[in-house]
Amino acid sequence: LQSAQETLLIPFGAKQLSAVLCRPTVPLQDGADVGVILSHGAGGDMNFRQLVSLAHTLAAKGFLCLQFWPSTGRSMGSRVAVALLRQLSDGTEDAARGLICLSFPLHTASQRDTYHQRSQDLRQLPQQTTVLFVSGTQDDMCDRDLLNKTVEDMKAQVDVLWLNGGSHGLAVKGRSEDSVMEEVNSYVTMWISKQVTR
Repeated sequence: LQSAQETLLIPFGAKQLSAVLCRPTVPLQDGADVGVILSHGAGGDMNFRQLVSLAHTLAAKGFLCLQFWPSTGRSMGSRVAVALLRQLSDGTEDAARGLICLSFPLHTASQRDTYHQRSQDLRQLPQQTTVLFVSGTQDDMCDRDLLNKTVEDMKAQVDVLWLNGGSHGLAVKGRSEDSVMEEVNSYVTMWISKQVTR
């Protein structure tokens, strides 16, 4: 996959966040300028293989991608992104057009009752927001029934990709990591393209 890559430092208070910008080598078909910000979860960094693969796939399809390292993680990055979008949407209706949550940690592995507190920001996202959840059917931190209940309570427009047999790390027994990444990347790219044409 072709993309131009640039390493950056982003000022953040008194600190600087390490970041990688993947510039598209092809324009989007409709000429729109679309950027995607990717963040990792608690167990990874911006060089996490799945995020790097997604960034390069998106850039090859014409999307500008920024990966940064907030010292959280892929799934924790989803929670941070939801909270940030909810806060930004309090001030403007045009803060962002969509949000993609890879392995959203709806509850801890041992305490499913934490889902209500962890889904509070999700339920407060405004109606004009679109959200894509990518979760595994075997994710011990995102029970399918509880996520479906959360989605019913959300005002935002929601799509869910259930990765059959997928764990919280989106690993699927009997499938290569590359085939799983290809499925996820393809779906995410299609979903973003659909949002751009709305």
